[in-house]
Amino acid sequence: MVDLIPTPDRPGLHVSKPSPNAPATGSAVCHCGAKATATGDSQVKALVEGYTANHGSAHGRTGR
Repeated sequence: MVDLIPTPDRPGLHVSKPSPNAPATGSAVCHCGAKATATGDSQVKALVEGYTANHGSAHGRTGR
């Protein structure tokens, strides 16, 4: 599963929740250089919403 974790060479978003009782974890790396991690269901939800709204395909490869 290591190859699913985003890196500067392979930007993206990764979320994991191994069981219903375990807290979610998430990490995000954007091609503009922004990075973030989160632990806990609500924090991971905020990470996904922020990444989706402001990074990834939300802006061009130039980081604008």
